[in-house]
Amino acid sequence: MEWMILPLRRYFEVRGRSRRMEYWMFTLFSMLVGIAATFIDAAIGFGWEDTGPVGGLTSLALLIPGFTVWFRRLHDTDRSAWWLLLLLLPIIGWIWLFVLSVTEGTRGANRFGPDPKDPYGSVDIDRVFS
Repeated sequence: MEWMILPLRRYFEVRGRSRRMEYWMFTLFSMLVGIAATFIDAAIGFGWEDTGPVGGLTSLALLIPGFTVWFRRLHDTDRSAWWLLLLLLPIIGWIWLFVLSVTEGTRGANRFGPDPKDPYGSVDIDRVFS
């Protein structure tokens, strides 16, 4: 559960880096909350095709943390958040952004911050003694 709600704690934080686990668990969390909101909207009479008030408010509440975790995910691959403009290119841009979101982040610190898998910058013993 920690990975799913971490982007909600970092709501407006666009600096730094996010691991794949954080990004994909938040994506799963958003989908599950969206499905639950659809069921609630259908139960109160808005139908399955229409977006009711619960679904609309849920989407609105998860919009900003969704983008900020995506920004930080791109930062982990040492790319600027401007790469999200690829969303404007149908299919090719979307596929490329998907590839970037599943790509492993750069090891060690990059221009966007320390490695989220190793925030303390542990020393590679093999490299030191070689």
